[in-house]
Amino acid sequence: MFDAGLLQRVWHIWRNEGRAALIDRMRQRYRRTNVGMLLHPATPKRYPCGCSGSSDLEYADRLKGELANFRNVQNVHDLPDIFHYWSEKYLLPRFVALNIPGVTELFVRYVADACRVKPGEMCHVASLGTGNCEAEVVMAEQLVASGITRFQLDCIEVNPQMLARGRALASSKQMLPYLNFVESDVKHWECDKQYSVIVANQSLHHFQDLEVLFGKVRLAIGHSGVFVVSDIIGRNGHMRWPEALEVVQEVWRTMPDRYKYNHLLSRYEPMYENWDCSVGGFEGIRAQDILPLLTHTFKFEMFLAYGNIIDIFIDRAFGHNFDAQVDVDRAFIDRIAQLDEELLAAGTIKPTHLIASMRNSSTMNRQVYRHFTPDFCLRLADSAGSIMKMG
Repeated sequence: MFDAGLLQRVWHIWRNEGRAALIDRMRQRYRRTNVGMLLHPATPKRYPCGCSGSSDLEYADRLKGELANFRNVQNVHDLPDIFHYWSEKYLLPRFVALNIPGVTELFVRYVADACRVKPGEMCHVASLGTGNCEAEVVMAEQLVASGITRFQLDCIEVNPQMLARGRALASSKQMLPYLNFVESDVKHWECDKQYSVIVANQSLHHFQDLEVLFGKVRLAIGHSGVFVVSDIIGRNGHMRWPEALEVVQEVWRTMPDRYKYNHLLSRYEPMYENWDCSVGGFEGIRAQDILPLLTHTFKFEMFLAYGNIIDIFIDRAFGHNFDAQVDVDRAFIDRIAQLDEELLAAGTIKPTHLIASMRNSSTMNRQVYRHFTPDFCLRLADSAGSIMKMG
């Protein structure tokens, strides 16, 4: 049975005795239960800046796996109801504070603003890694509905099956005149025009050649364009870093077994496995490098980072174990969310999600949520795998 006071005790130990004491107590407990090896998984392979970290053959193998994974995936966005409960209660206030109407709506706003600046010119927009192009079709619909029609949105995607579905969707919505479909990966994308807006919606964590991509984006947006991103910035393969994994394992040890079924992998997990999602494909392949490279390459105009421990309990793998209509399930998620927010605010763990807009030159009034600046949110690993937390 789940110990209702567990999270309060975890927070009490950390606050009064420090992170080292909390981790030491956890390790002692795990030694007694013979699962200590789960706390220290091998450091994932990290690609140094400036190189892909793999041979062309390995890249080709991963690309083949990625294409196979998504060839027949027609809906890649459905999330458990408990995610929406959490997002409305804990994420929405952050959106309101930074005047973010929604991710797709944020993209639309930047495109609309760019179109209004030059009303007589064609506004060129690019979306990177569009998948089935659902968001891009919605963007086009919203822009047209608001009276903005002088735009061209290039949908850039490596998977031809997904692009074909996107084209069919755009046709069914009468949006084909506004969308172009470009089959290309980052390495071969020919950025031959100036873009007013480039967006990346949950796609950067699939890209291996981030340095190449960001270099192309930097040139493409020039002095007046903007790069708008919503993505995942945690550890490679969407794993937890050790300091977050410690807390997840402590919660897992006493929570009800009914919460431990992994719906994505179709298996029960008596102890949480820190699964590396990048094995065999590009899922989260360089997620941990996204924020450091963005910080190095661009100037942030708006920056929101959030979430870490809570991800495990509200995402597609385990989130379906929770019923958003059941009080005890909501109370459990509330306790995890509150602990997550406290540890994030203290800098003990670092955010795993990012929504941001960037330009090539500094802006006068950068927007951030509370003290969660880009530097505060950085979580780096050096070449030896040791921890370096900035902020």
